[in-house]
Amino acid sequence: MTTISEAITTIKKAENDADKLIEDANLKSAEKMEESRVKSKEIIEKSKEDALAEAEKLMFEAESNAKKEALRISNNTAEEVEKTKIDAMKKVEEAADLVVKSIL
Repeated sequence: MTTISEAITTIKKAENDADKLIEDANLKSAEKMEESRVKSKEIIEKSKEDALAEAEKLMFEAESNAKKEALRISNNTAEEVEKTKIDAMKKVEEAADLVVKSIL
């Protein structure tokens, strides 16, 4: 009779050990899942920060390039205006000479 009692005790201990293993595995699984959630949030936040920094950098570069282009266009326009003004002044002098000659 002791053998059956010992077998039952052994089976019961094995069941308890299996239950403990399952419980430990569930706890480890929950811990790993939480670690994964935390890491994924950190990765997402880092990616957002990196993307924002890159966007700001690109916007600054675009703004800088636009300012340079606007300055170049402004300088070219100023040169063209000055050339036109000089040409116009020459023609005014010529016209004045013609008017004076026609009056005299």
